[in-house]
Amino acid sequence: MGEIIASISNVMYSYILIIMLLGVGLYFTIRTKGVQLRLFGESIRVVSEKSDDENSVSAFEALMVSTASRVGTGNIVGVANAIAIGGYGAVFWMWIIALVGGASAFIESTLAQIYKKKDPDGGSYGGPAYYIEAALHSRGLGIVFAAALIATYAGGFNMLASYNLIDSFTGYGFYEAAGTITLGGKEFSVVALAGGAVLAILVGVCIFGGGKRIVKVTGVMVPVMGVLYIFMSLVVVVLNISNVPMVLGHIFSEAFDFKAIFGGFAGSALMQGIKRGLYSNEAGVGSAPNAAAAADVSHPVKQGLVQMLSVFIDTILICTATALMALCTGIVPSEELKGAPFVQESLATTFGSFGPYFITFALLLFAFTTLLGNLFYCEGCLNYIAGHKVNKQGMMVFNLIAIVLVFLGAQMSFGMVWDLADVLMGVMAIINLPVIVILGGRAMRALDDYLEQKRHGNDPVFKKSRAGITEPTDFWN
Repeated sequence: MGEIIASISNVMYSYILIIMLLGVGLYFTIRTKGVQLRLFGESIRVVSEKSDDENSVSAFEALMVSTASRVGTGNIVGVANAIAIGGYGAVFWMWIIALVGGASAFIESTLAQIYKKKDPDGGSYGGPAYYIEAALHSRGLGIVFAAALIATYAGGFNMLASYNLIDSFTGYGFYEAAGTITLGGKEFSVVALAGGAVLAILVGVCIFGGGKRIVKVTGVMVPVMGVLYIFMSLVVVVLNISNVPMVLGHIFSEAFDFKAIFGGFAGSALMQGIKRGLYSNEAGVGSAPNAAAAADVSHPVKQGLVQMLSVFIDTILICTATALMALCTGIVPSEELKGAPFVQESLATTFGSFGPYFITFALLLFAFTTLLGNLFYCEGCLNYIAGHKVNKQGMMVFNLIAIVLVFLGAQMSFGMVWDLADVLMGVMAIINLPVIVILGGRAMRALDDYLEQKRHGNDPVFKKSRAGITEPTDFWN
């Protein structure tokens, strides 16, 4: 099964997604005249706006939910894997995916705002499944996308987050000392069993508090963990500042080593950069729009700008922080060091035994907030498939399954858990990217309307008629 999933992953990313991701990102970058760069300052201003309705989610809270899912173990372990397998050049291609992906993220989140639905409690909800049905009149395709998202986030991504956290323990003496247990003829690590169980219980305690509680928890934890992690990486880079020119030189030179790229494409810098960049920032995958639709803003473009900012935070800041923190210490990338041990060994050269402990602590926070943010997305898609708000009994069954998957993820192998996450994520992107190309004109007209109102000195307020939108919507009428 592992070999089959690995083969599917290689085909998807070698022949389909590399073209779709770069093509769609470049298309919207050109169509929006580089919205991710020219309106970057505006995105920072908009994120500070507060909602007038206490029952609604603010732009900042929606950003934190999407960032909680984006900023996760992929920012540490994913980056380490990309460098260990693909070399220095993988960092460059992660930057490119983030840069062009910012435009895709803007479009999909603006569409989610335009076609969001009214929540009986006074808020709003939505996402790709809803704009697929509203604008393309295809509930069937919407259900397929919603099912793919649930499988990706409750299954693939949450199992991967759990695995990555437990993998960070392998460098400690107690991991080997604890030994293994044989169950059903197969050996399982005692630490993996115990750690997976504890993590599953902690997630269960939080998610049974409801969606609003998830928003509040991630809203507190994400900024703290992000600032701490970036600060630590800056300390490492400053202490090893003499190595920075060499590292940057390797990143750019190896990114364009086409002989190496086409000699072994699946393990090349280009392929690893694209895979891990997409896993990290999720631009164009169709996940962040589910959080974007919950925000209470006066104009859909505002939330498009906010979610665009999330891609920058994730890849340009945090992924770059991981790459420089690891590479500036002089540790040579190698496939034997893939995963958390690569970053842990890099920090150990600067901080001694404190380095690995810090990475483990950071992974704990990253993994926990990722797990919560991912399940927030799933609840909305479950409601969409059911055609109504899933009752407490239904959500309890789903949450229990999700908790079990967190435990199972801790027991999986490196190749299986990463390839499964890549394939499931790829299915989402293959559905969402063509859809946002078809519907992108609506988001573009909304952007024109936003900028026109700004030119007149107004705080933009949206009416769908200004963007030529004729489909029924719950808002903007």
